[in-house]
Amino acid sequence: MSSSRGGRAEDTYEAQNDQRLDELHSKIRTLRGITTDIHDDVEAQNLLLDESNNRFSSFTTTLSQTSRRAQHAFGIGTGSLRPWRIAMFIVGIFITFWISSKLLAWWWSEPVKTS
Repeated sequence: MSSSRGGRAEDTYEAQNDQRLDELHSKIRTLRGITTDIHDDVEAQNLLLDESNNRFSSFTTTLSQTSRRAQHAFGIGTGSLRPWRIAMFIVGIFITFWISSKLLAWWWSEPVKTS
């Protein structure tokens, strides 16, 4: 009788071990799924960061090229007098226009009649 009790106890222990093993296997599958999801999410975020980095690098390059072109167009830089020339040209045009308007006003004005 003791051998049959021992056999039943072993069967019970074996069944409990199998049940625990199935539970452990289920938890491992769940953890593996979570780990895979985390890995996929990290990879997607890395791709997004790389793409953002590439876009910002491209924007920085474009902005610096635009800045250099603007400096060249406006003559800004060391030893450049181009902005002064442009300013003097504009001032000269206004002075010329003012003098011309005064001369034309004097030329076309009617002589003053004295009675």
